[in-house]
Amino acid sequence: MKIEFSGAALGVTGSKHMLTLNGKKILLDCGLFQGRRLQSIQANLQFPFDPAEIDAVVLSHAHIDHSGAIPALVKNGFDGPIYCTHATRDLCSIMLRDSGYIQEKDAEWIKKKLKDPTAEPLYTIADAERSLANLRSVAYDQPFHITPEIKVTFRDAGHILGSAMEEWDIHDQDTDQYVRMGFTGDLGRHHLPILRNPEQLEHLDVLITESTYGNRLHEEISAVEDEFAAKINETAKRGGKIFIPAFAVERTQEILYVIRDLQHQQKIPKLPIFVDSPLAINATEIFRLHPECFDSELKEMMDRGQTPFLDETEGLQFTRTVDESKSINEFSGPAIVIAASGMCEAGRIRHHLRNNISNEKNTIMVVGYMARNTLGRKIVEREPEVNIFGQPYEVKADVAIFNAFSAHADQTGLLNFATHAGESMRQVFCVHGEEEQITPLQKKLRELPNMKKASIDVPRPGDEFALQGDKSWKKTNYQNPVSVKLFADPES
Repeated sequence: MKIEFSGAALGVTGSKHMLTLNGKKILLDCGLFQGRRLQSIQANLQFPFDPAEIDAVVLSHAHIDHSGAIPALVKNGFDGPIYCTHATRDLCSIMLRDSGYIQEKDAEWIKKKLKDPTAEPLYTIADAERSLANLRSVAYDQPFHITPEIKVTFRDAGHILGSAMEEWDIHDQDTDQYVRMGFTGDLGRHHLPILRNPEQLEHLDVLITESTYGNRLHEEISAVEDEFAAKINETAKRGGKIFIPAFAVERTQEILYVIRDLQHQQKIPKLPIFVDSPLAINATEIFRLHPECFDSELKEMMDRGQTPFLDETEGLQFTRTVDESKSINEFSGPAIVIAASGMCEAGRIRHHLRNNISNEKNTIMVVGYMARNTLGRKIVEREPEVNIFGQPYEVKADVAIFNAFSAHADQTGLLNFATHAGESMRQVFCVHGEEEQITPLQKKLRELPNMKKASIDVPRPGDEFALQGDKSWKKTNYQNPVSVKLFADPES
């Protein structure tokens, strides 16, 4: 049994972990790399393995950094099952199509801006649609077998709608070991609105854990709601607009939920609200189809006939067409604009920022993680000038950061999860984190009582580890030039 880490290794995008077991090759997630445009395109152009040799994919959730390379995998020869939850299947049906559209637009941009007539999309909308036939959805807590010796159970990760942790029960025929492995995917937080709390995996021998916020503590959303309201009121008072870059799935719905609550408490005025993302609009409809993912508070609200995410009778406008999106720029007076993408790397938010980032009346409210080298990260770091569509723009708008809205567990959440994941853990792999987050988490994990016998490793792109006869793990390759060159951290 071997695990090779091809993506989200010392980084937070491109999640891909290859499990080689009993003659099968199984991919844990198949996400796109995101960040610097040309570097990301290059990293996404080829896989560090042959897609036709993959027997199955097990998908933790629908975020594009975990699912977005699936159409390319199918296009390049993969023809096996892709296991996921029911809600993840439904979200992928819209998110992968949307990603195909972005790939087509990226190719057009390269042809036009870089004068490269040979540029082709990584995959098209049609490719994305074809890949959906490979999805096989399974309910939470319902075990399924990839082979007779490999059993997997999805547990609720509480991160986004349909997100799952994976509980693997394995008989490794090479070492004759029975191994219980857990993969967090992206681990959610307790007491967030909308979703159930993440479940706890137990009795594990090996854990693959995300580390996005391995060196940060979050405030509770309830503790920052007044600050959130104050920033909206302050901006409205000076006649500005509030622009919220938000992931179309989960964060948009969560922000609508919070705004609805603040309005009903009369803490903010009923300003016009534009949800300027066709993907977010479609995703909101999918939310209504999956009450199995909702927490008890939201279910009770819906039982009372209340609308959890606002509706168009409460000042909300869904803008689907390009013309409707452009008309927001002509709107005079204060308003709230929620638009994708969450890291400001694609979608309509870039157009809004281009037109509004240099107006000191406006506010950009950051409510999610911004990966290194993204436009969103540059705004968070308050660079005085940023490039949008290849042109420089001064950042004069107010920038307000609300980390409390993160759907990722913080350091305390990650450590609490690891503490209860196994009484005597043998191996932990820390993935999906940048170095300044992942290294402190590694140190903290070593201090846990149940980690005394554990090896706690931070894989680099291309690293491969093999299970030994005593349930320990050994690194089996020390140089993988192809993987390292293509998938190294963008700063390296």
